[in-house]
Amino acid sequence: MNDSIALVNRCMDILCDTVGVVEAEKFIHFIKTESFDYTKWQRKYYDAIPPEQLRENMKQFCVNHPFTGKKAVRL
Repeated sequence: MNDSIALVNRCMDILCDTVGVVEAEKFIHFIKTESFDYTKWQRKYYDAIPPEQLRENMKQFCVNHPFTGKKAVRL
């Protein structure tokens, strides 16, 4: 239970720092009151990005966030 509370606190801090307290509260309200399906939203979001741009974004992410685990798997 404490891990869940810590996660919520961390995420709320990030959300508030990123968009501000008022917008964060609006976002939480939207998520709770609407029949929001993250998977459907994500599908629409990524389908709207041209494949070339998505590939470039993924390459850049890998450069900026290298995997530091013991066994790196690159596809």
